[in-house]
Amino acid sequence: MAKADYDVKIVVLRKNMDDDDATQIVDQKKTAPFKSLLSRPKKDDVHVHSLKLYYECLLIVSGKYVADYFRKATHSISVDSNVSEISLGGGLFPARSKSGIKKALVGKRGKNKIDLKLEEHVFIEEDDELTFDHHGREIKFQFKIDSKTVENYPERLLEENASNVKKSEIGVETAISKLQLHLKKPLESDVRDLNDEFVLGDVMEVYVPIFEARLVGPKKKVGIIRIDAVKKKIL
Repeated sequence: MAKADYDVKIVVLRKNMDDDDATQIVDQKKTAPFKSLLSRPKKDDVHVHSLKLYYECLLIVSGKYVADYFRKATHSISVDSNVSEISLGGGLFPARSKSGIKKALVGKRGKNKIDLKLEEHVFIEEDDELTFDHHGREIKFQFKIDSKTVENYPERLLEENASNVKKSEIGVETAISKLQLHLKKPLESDVRDLNDEFVLGDVMEVYVPIFEARLVGPKKKVGIIRIDAVKKKIL
């Protein structure tokens, strides 16, 4: 799919905390990356090397897969015990033979079964959306998007913070291909006259503000604390 076939909507979520809020959380939790089962360093032994606000891209793609085709199938019907076969569409369908034991159990009142070999015209319509984090891993989208939760000038904000923007590590085409595979379930082996189509819905890049603190602990060991600036919680 060529890039001209879709438009990418850019959204930047508003942060609900500032640098001071992030600094306070980091100061409270800065020993956590260095603790072990046997020890935990003192706060004075951990130095906050840097605290930066990043904008990390979540790539969201939605779409629909529609298809119709014919497949072979067998449907069984019950008929009276004295019916040996039925005529349907110019063909004769015999009653299923019974074993001696079954005849003894059901007697003359037992129903006969007739297997009808025919074709079904199947229609499929599947729609869904997938969300990928900036590493390209599939995740569940957990944010609300409305006028109160997004920045008014997203592209300008991203340009102003270009050095701290983490773009998606997978391309839009790759995300769309993953969505197609997700929607297009494997078909039966014996089908004919397959007509199918994938219809792309929305393509959206949602940038989430993330505070990232780089810490230096005992023996110069490096640790990281990441804070979701929308939900105000440590990741």
